[in-house]
Amino acid sequence: QVQLVESGGGLVQAGDSLRLSCAASERTFSLYSMGWFRQAPGKGREFVATINWVGSSTYYADSVKGRFTISRDNAKNTVYLQMNSLKPEDTAVYYCAATRNVATMDSTWYDYWGQGTQVTVSS
Repeated sequence: QVQLVESGGGLVQAGDSLRLSCAASERTFSLYSMGWFRQAPGKGREFVATINWVGSSTYYADSVKGRFTISRDNAKNTVYLQMNSLKPEDTAVYYCAATRNVATMDSTWYDYWGQGTQVTVSS
């Protein structure tokens, strides 16, 4: 059982930056591909970014490409999401997730989810 705890959310202005962190309890964290998803009010869960177990492959949603960067530190059992040039439409609850499968945009492949952290971007 992998426990994931997100942190780093908050209220910022458009154009600002935030870095989200997701700490995993599992000592075999390096065997998991990790993903970030988000859910805005009244909308479904949306893929944001994913990274494979070693950090050599990353994929992004078109809406965040060039602004967000996913990375991981396996020594710290942590995955990060650096968010730059934030827009009001980035406002959502952000979730990290873990899978033993390949890095994927498909949320149904993820076995473990964190509780989420709120990101609010004001205009």
